[in-house]
Amino acid sequence: MRIGELSERTGTPRRLLRYYEEQGLIVAARTPNGYRDYDERFVDRVLQIRGLLDAGLPTRIIKQILPCLDKPRTIYFPDATPEMIDTLARERDRMTERISCLTRNRDAIAEYLDAVLAYDGGEGMGTGGTDAAAGDQEPAARSVR
Repeated sequence: MRIGELSERTGTPRRLLRYYEEQGLIVAARTPNGYRDYDERFVDRVLQIRGLLDAGLPTRIIKQILPCLDKPRTIYFPDATPEMIDTLARERDRMTERISCLTRNRDAIAEYLDAVLAYDGGEGMGTGGTDAAAGDQEPAARSVR
């Protein structure tokens, strides 16, 4: 697939895809006319890279751990320094804390949503709370953001 399609399918700007290529995170074949040609597997790879970047990992670390994400796994670690191992352990722990926080937030939202739906039976959501049958006006529900 060409860079535009990979960009569209991953929600990643073309400029970032070129940067990932410069950093050795992805590799494009070239068509005879010089266009980049990406294999289908790079859709998932780019999404993995984006997730790792969002988690705070630098591209130099991502480049080293990307083989661990492949199936079958090919792990290359001769240049794994004690500093890199410490960085990975810290990032893993930070991600674990973030996952715990996100899980708590998701559970709180689910509990709130369940309570709202149980309160009014799920009807009137987003309608301003008007009870058309009785002509009564209830307070409008607040949206959760």
